[in-house]
Amino acid sequence: MAIETVGIVGAGQMGNGIAHVFALAGYDVLLNDVQQDNLTAARSIIEGNLDRQVSRDKITTQEKADAMARISTTLTLPDLGQTDLIIEAATERETVKQAIFEDLVPHLKPNTILTSNTSSISITRLASRTDRPEKFMGFHFMNPVPIMQLVELIRGIATDKETFDACLAVVERLGKTAATAEDFPAFIVNRILMPMINEAIYTLYEGVGSVRSIDTSLKLGANHPMGPLELADFIGLDTCLAIMNVLHDGLADTKYRPCPLLTKYVEAGWLGRKTGRGFYDYRGDGDPVPTR
Repeated sequence: MAIETVGIVGAGQMGNGIAHVFALAGYDVLLNDVQQDNLTAARSIIEGNLDRQVSRDKITTQEKADAMARISTTLTLPDLGQTDLIIEAATERETVKQAIFEDLVPHLKPNTILTSNTSSISITRLASRTDRPEKFMGFHFMNPVPIMQLVELIRGIATDKETFDACLAVVERLGKTAATAEDFPAFIVNRILMPMINEAIYTLYEGVGSVRSIDTSLKLGANHPMGPLELADFIGLDTCLAIMNVLHDGLADTKYRPCPLLTKYVEAGWLGRKTGRGFYDYRGDGDPVPTR
C-alpha cells in the first residue's frame, strides 16, 4: 500500500506541523481548512519554521524550497478524496470529526486510508461512521510536530494489518518513532500526562502552591523541561479539559474528574498561550506573569 500523497484536514497548530514534516519527507501534501486566512497563515508558519531549520543547518535551502513546493492548499474538503492518506487534525470535538469523515467518504478512492490526529477520542467509534473501518487508524502526533519524535499509532477494533503496516512505514519515513497504543480513552501519552496536569491544577485550586512554585517544583524536582501549568497553557486549556472529560466519561473513575478551576478558566476563555491568558498572562512584553 504505497503512500505518496497526503491530505490534511485542519491548518491549525497541529495541521501545519504535520504538513511541514510530510512535505520535508518527500510527500505531496494537500492542506484543507474552512478559512483561507488559516491556510495563508499556515503556509507562512511552515516557511518560518523551515527557515529556522535552515539557519540551524538541519536542512538546506533547496530542501526548504522543495518542501514548500510540495504543499498545496484547498478550501474544498472533497479535494482530499484522491490522496492516499488523509489525516484529520481538526478541533478535539467528536461531532466535528464525525462530520468531516462523513463529508469525505463519498469522494474517497477505494484504497485511501483515513486517520485522525485525535489525542483522546475513540478510534473505533470514529471509524464506525465511515465506509472503511478496516482502513481507519489513530495517527497521533505530538506538539510541536517538527520537533517531537513520537507518533502514537492506535488501531481501532476493525483496523487491518495492511493499514497498520502502511502507517508504520510512513512514521519511519518521517524519521519519527512509533508507539503502538490500544484504543482506550486518551491512549498512552495523555492517559498519563493529563491526570498529572489536572492534579497540578488541583494543587493550585486547593492552595497547596502557587503557579510558580508548582511549575518550579516539577522542573527542578522531577527534571521536567516545562512545568505542568506552563505545559497546560502550551497545549490549550480547552484541549486539556476535553481530554479529561473523555477520560472521566470513558473510564467512569472519579480520579479523572476535571478540576473545577480548569473548567472555570475555559469558561472565561482563558485557554493559554493561544488566547494570551491561561495560568500565565502572555500579553505583556516581558516574561509571562502568573494569573493566580
